[in-house]
Amino acid sequence: MATTRTAHTVWEGSLTEGSGVITFDSSNIGEQPVTWAARSQEANGKTSPEELIAAAHSSCFSMALSHALTGAGTPPTKLVTNADVTFQPGTGITGIHLTVEGTVPGLDADGFTAAAEDAKKNCPVSQALTGTTITLDAKLA
Repeated sequence: MATTRTAHTVWEGSLTEGSGVITFDSSNIGEQPVTWAARSQEANGKTSPEELIAAAHSSCFSMALSHALTGAGTPPTKLVTNADVTFQPGTGITGIHLTVEGTVPGLDADGFTAAAEDAKKNCPVSQALTGTTITLDAKLA
């Protein structure tokens, strides 16, 4: 069964002087402010499209890796995934770096790295972002 998730943004003003509010409609987790300054400089308590992509990518990757490890008979106890999305004003998103540390009983470092590389390649968010360079560091805890 397909699912659709929805969010919307209300933006007022110009790109550099204006601001917006993102509302997470599907989850009802609330609203988050967004500005150009938060995107191109310091966050200062506001989010950005890149932070939202980082959240989506880190969670999707973690789910894909957990599923693959479990399917291989080595379910993880814990996965901690960080996604760093780099944005260059005037250029766009220039890369995503995933870092994962896992606690996976019965799996060696090579097996974990191979599973993580496969998850990086095959998680739905990675597939949606194929126009972006995605790198990975994976290690066992």
